[in-house]
Amino acid sequence: MRNQEITLTAGDAEAVLAPANGGRVSGLRVGGVELLRQGERFGCFPMVPWCGRIRDGRFLDGTTVRQMPLNAPPHAIHGTTRNGAWSVARTSPDEAVLTYDLVDPWPYPGRVTQVVALTADSLTLTMSVEAHESSFPAQIGWHPWFNRNLGGEDVRIDFDPAWQEERGDDHLPTGNRLDPKPGPWDDCFGMPDGVDVRLTWPGQLELTVASREQWVVVYDEQAEAVCVEPQTGPPNGLNTHPRLVTPIDPLEATTTWTWRRP
Repeated sequence: MRNQEITLTAGDAEAVLAPANGGRVSGLRVGGVELLRQGERFGCFPMVPWCGRIRDGRFLDGTTVRQMPLNAPPHAIHGTTRNGAWSVARTSPDEAVLTYDLVDPWPYPGRVTQVVALTADSLTLTMSVEAHESSFPAQIGWHPWFNRNLGGEDVRIDFDPAWQEERGDDHLPTGNRLDPKPGPWDDCFGMPDGVDVRLTWPGQLELTVASREQWVVVYDEQAEAVCVEPQTGPPNGLNTHPRLVTPIDPLEATTTWTWRRP
């Protein structure tokens, strides 16, 4: 089942998964309207075992410096799984479970599990990272590319973050927190009560991206799409906000997208 696409259906919603292409949700149609930008790089891909950029591709594990490939020079970006082939553990008409065994260049053995569950008015993505032997720092996040326009007016993004991470010239947080500024954005925001971002395509659809996690990157500098990326820590978080995964304590996160028509 490894190379096939999987189509989940519920009501008039349809989600297409591409396990062999990074375990991503390659399409999400509601009432026949595609919400995600199409193309092998787009859809919505998991970011794991880190999110966004790692400065110079390096992070510390205790006193050991680990070097990741610089796939966005001078940094490493978006984890090691988005171009890999995930395995299909099980499927049903409205749910699928995908797994990915962490391999080189990630230096620690472990497994990522992603559960994708569709209802008539929501899509829920749940991901966990398990350590097989030694403990390691990790992050979890998702990178959806929502179409800016569904055939009417452009989408509007509404959210109320507590702060915005100051972005340096290298696109990484400086460590300073600012009052949120108007877009366009390629920025990380803090939402201590959980991620809650509303996308409105006027007269067509309203979709809310929610998560118990406290961090979200919003990117709307492209003409074709906007990104709302809930994650367990900010960019460069393996260095600044590491979350330790141990053999008895996996890291787990969930995001739910809920939609309604006006």
